[in-house]
Amino acid sequence: MTSDTPLTAEQILIAAEDVFRRFGPTKATVVDVARSLGVSHSSVYRHFPSKTALREAVNQRWLDQANRQLKVISTDEGLGTASERLHSWLTTLFATKRKKALDDPELFATYQVLTDENSGLVEEHIETLIGQIAEIIHVGVDAKEFKLTHIQNTARAVFDATAPFHDPAYAATWSDPKADDRFDAVWKLVIGGLQAAR
Repeated sequence: MTSDTPLTAEQILIAAEDVFRRFGPTKATVVDVARSLGVSHSSVYRHFPSKTALREAVNQRWLDQANRQLKVISTDEGLGTASERLHSWLTTLFATKRKKALDDPELFATYQVLTDENSGLVEEHIETLIGQIAEIIHVGVDAKEFKLTHIQNTARAVFDATAPFHDPAYAATWSDPKADDRFDAVWKLVIGGLQAAR
């Protein structure tokens, strides 16, 4: 970092991810982040008033990145029928979480700790995901693909039924060679239930 280049929040978040990856979220400090950027800790505090705020911003950044592709699937009706989009959405969610857990286990563990500490952020994320599922189901109801009366409750049930494929508590099972077979079995139950009322 040169002194004539203004420090951005995004640069700090990228550096913080690296520091959290190396030291873990409990041992990493704002001073460590500042040191990795070659700036004073007060430069970091100008963007994030506390270590907690910085950690929450890192977690929010990761959740936002995970949500982008899912949002496209939930809103773009040109991507197929509601059944196809719901399958794509669930598959993408599982693949994204599994890739992060398997390809970058240190940072994934950091996110788990940060998530455990900030249940409000997690609840907001979960509600966003359930809302996306509800959008897809609503399209399916309108197209008479699904016949349901409680879309939001059904969306929550779909989210809960597929928890073993997106809840970080199950991350240790995602590398199992039969994980995809288990996902497919749950998917068949979910889609069968959505279509059974037709």
